[in-house]
Amino acid sequence: MAKREEKRNLDTIPVGSLGMIPLRGCKPLGEKVDYYLVKWRTERESEHKDSLAFSGYQRDSYILDAMVPRFGSGEAKGVILESVRGSDLYILVDVANYSLTYSLCGHENHMSPDDHYQDLKRIIAAVGGKARRITVIMPFLYESRQHKRTSRESLDCALALKELVSMGVDNIITFDAHDARVQNAIPLHGFETVSPTYQFIKGLLRHTKDLQLDSEHMMVVSPDEGGMGRAVYMANVLGMDMGMFYKRRDYTTVVNGRNPIVAHEFLGASVEGKDLIIIDDMISSGESVLEVAAALKERKARRIFICATFGLFTNGLKGFDKAFEDGIITRVLTTNLIYQTPELLSCPWYINCDMSKYIAYIIDTLNHDSSISDLLNPIERIQNIVSRYKSGELEYTPEGTK
Repeated sequence: MAKREEKRNLDTIPVGSLGMIPLRGCKPLGEKVDYYLVKWRTERESEHKDSLAFSGYQRDSYILDAMVPRFGSGEAKGVILESVRGSDLYILVDVANYSLTYSLCGHENHMSPDDHYQDLKRIIAAVGGKARRITVIMPFLYESRQHKRTSRESLDCALALKELVSMGVDNIITFDAHDARVQNAIPLHGFETVSPTYQFIKGLLRHTKDLQLDSEHMMVVSPDEGGMGRAVYMANVLGMDMGMFYKRRDYTTVVNGRNPIVAHEFLGASVEGKDLIIIDDMISSGESVLEVAAALKERKARRIFICATFGLFTNGLKGFDKAFEDGIITRVLTTNLIYQTPELLSCPWYINCDMSKYIAYIIDTLNHDSSISDLLNPIERIQNIVSRYKSGELEYTPEGTK
């Protein structure tokens, strides 16, 4: 991979001196991204390294010192402790990290997505327009589940995007947005929604020895009509068939603000004896995806692998533990783009897909003002890893990822 990286970005001058500010909830991911950036830029040969245009190009760390201290009342302020003037700034935020706490009038308060979003705005405000360019990397897009209006209700995600660009943010990079059309709220600004399909395929192939990657033995399934695009893409690049569930809801009643699901109806070819990949953007409580897995098992599916970009597991892990024990699911793959509990990482059914190298590629490329289109559409890399798997060259990792 390093050799391919060497070929990138060497023809263009960086937009500005690279700087990264991972907010507190995104520190572990930010440090991994920083590791790759430091490594690549130390190894990279360039005759321009000492020129003024490449000032600050090679450093021990690209993470800038910033903090969000809080007062006893729970109020806070953003503070940046080193110069950001003229820098190409990347701010990383994990709005789904509920593990962080702060003191609110003597009570311990867990940080909500609203708290993380306010902290992001505080850091942008502290920059005060002095950076050359600001890119926000928000893997789990804030309020992305409230992306459309069906009655007299708020449009929170669109409001948040408009607010960020009005504060001077140039680009917003997110992963697997619940509905990418929300970018219509900011049509004149950069908005990229990145799919981790390649990382899912790599994680699955590295942990499972005997997969037969063809339409006779495997199939990709979308758990609902909203995730069709994801499933179609993965099925196409792997040369498989796809199926889809749609939810039959009871529109006469409302439970917890939603119409309850009556049944999951399946559309597609027979799944009997096939290994199945269920792909979705997030696992929230997990009830839906486990019901879908159980319905597929009733149809005599062989093994079931669940891929979801964000593993929220809002109702805990017991449902997945039981499904694993009962043989309904084989493995669950989610990314490290949001907070993962130590309990989740230790589960025998869990595969962690590390996205830090991918984010580092994106940051490195954008800093050079080069195209990231090949990163957003990784067909070549997917085909390469599939051919390595079929020829037995791919390294097998039975427990944990490397």
